[in-house]
Amino acid sequence: MSAPELHSSIVAMVSLASGIASNHPAMGQCQLERLRGYGVPENQIAAVIEIARHIRDEATEKLDYAFDQADGGATDAVAGEGESCGCSPTPSGQSCC
Repeated sequence: MSAPELHSSIVAMVSLASGIASNHPAMGQCQLERLRGYGVPENQIAAVIEIARHIRDEATEKLDYAFDQADGGATDAVAGEGESCGCSPTPSGQSCC
């Protein structure tokens, strides 16, 4: 049984978000052009970008915290640590879970 195909706009959103979240140096502009060409509203594109950046930044904070702990450094809690889904809302309140 084959999986259903995703609409090309969903593929472009996933690609854009994963590229931002992973700090991929070559991702983003092509997907932005595609999303705009598909007629995806700018507020939806902005929400995807905000969520992806938030996930990227949160992952960086947690990784830095883990290295600091291993090095005997910082003891401050990391924002969002201990939450059931592992992420906190973005500054504008967008959920990333």
